[in-house]
Amino acid sequence: MLFSDILGQEHLKNHLTQSVDNGRIPHAQLFVGPEGSGTLPTAIAYAQYILCQNQNGENRTGNEACNLKFNSFSHPDLHFAFPVTTSDKAKSHPVSSNYLEEWRQLLKEQPYGNLFDWYKFLGVDNKQGQIGVDEAQEIVKALSLKAYEGGYKVMLIWMAEKMNTACANKLLKLIEEPPNKTVFILVAEDEEQIIGTIRSRCQVLTFPPLAENVIKEALIKNYSLETLVATKIAHQANGNYNKACDLVYHDSEDMQFEEWFIFWIRSAFKAKGNKAAIHDLISWSDDISKTGRETQKQFLQFCLDFFRQALMLNYNASPLVYLEPKTDTFKLEKFAPFVHGNNILEINDALQDAIYHIERNGNSKIILTDLSIRLTRLLHKK
Repeated sequence: MLFSDILGQEHLKNHLTQSVDNGRIPHAQLFVGPEGSGTLPTAIAYAQYILCQNQNGENRTGNEACNLKFNSFSHPDLHFAFPVTTSDKAKSHPVSSNYLEEWRQLLKEQPYGNLFDWYKFLGVDNKQGQIGVDEAQEIVKALSLKAYEGGYKVMLIWMAEKMNTACANKLLKLIEEPPNKTVFILVAEDEEQIIGTIRSRCQVLTFPPLAENVIKEALIKNYSLETLVATKIAHQANGNYNKACDLVYHDSEDMQFEEWFIFWIRSAFKAKGNKAAIHDLISWSDDISKTGRETQKQFLQFCLDFFRQALMLNYNASPLVYLEPKTDTFKLEKFAPFVHGNNILEINDALQDAIYHIERNGNSKIILTDLSIRLTRLLHKK
């Protein structure tokens, strides 16, 4: 993957290429950025720049054979680690090497994809992946060997916040004092979820969301969209190129989420003083609980964003409102007055609590029913 393929982030690309050109390559770096900002593609382009001995800011001037290997993400000195879980392919002790074929396919098709896209690729939506101690042992084993081509070795750990404590503790010493010419690149969306002892050993690079103009130009170039359509999608994407691509294909899970959200909100409004509407909320909770845990967590994050957008509209911060509901009978302007300073913090806490308990394998139906009843009370708060 070339730096020229990466959208935006020019200052970060310049920093990375100059550090290699000047021979100042940190042994451990942490790339932190929101979904769709390009952390993973940039990490791969950086690895290619190091391993192929490229120079002067372009990935084409070094070892041509090496650059060709990167086209299929199969360079022997580039190692990947990412969240995995049990499946038909690995029924116990799953590690990243079990799923390299699917991983390379994801990188070719959706290099800006998120964890939800990865689990859909694996067909394990009802399970939650992690980077466990078995993976740590594989990493130690891979990095104890000499570099295949005699130069650097790069270990790229994607979604590093999914490392469990046992894995993080096992890698601690290795990240602090890696073998000669070994580079760790950790990629994460939420820096706070990575244990402090790992964070403190890495040089942190923070990626901002992509500018609307960058996304718009990429959509026009890659999908031949009209300028007006590309501008609208870029605004709705809110700095997330992965979401913009989903919107182009009308493949975004947000459309299903919006349908669930609107039914939920309407049922919650009706439920005050109307016992029959409680049955709708219980039925809704039952339906959502039958989906996978990752889908449930993704949906609750969508709800958080929806409430934030409604709050901004209620407080006349229209330039910050990017959400445009697709349902004709639902108007954000009419919903916004019900989300205000007296209830937004409690709504946020209720949704965050639900995500926390679902992540820890709580009973989804009970969690969502409790959330629905709390929401009924909060939406009617003056």
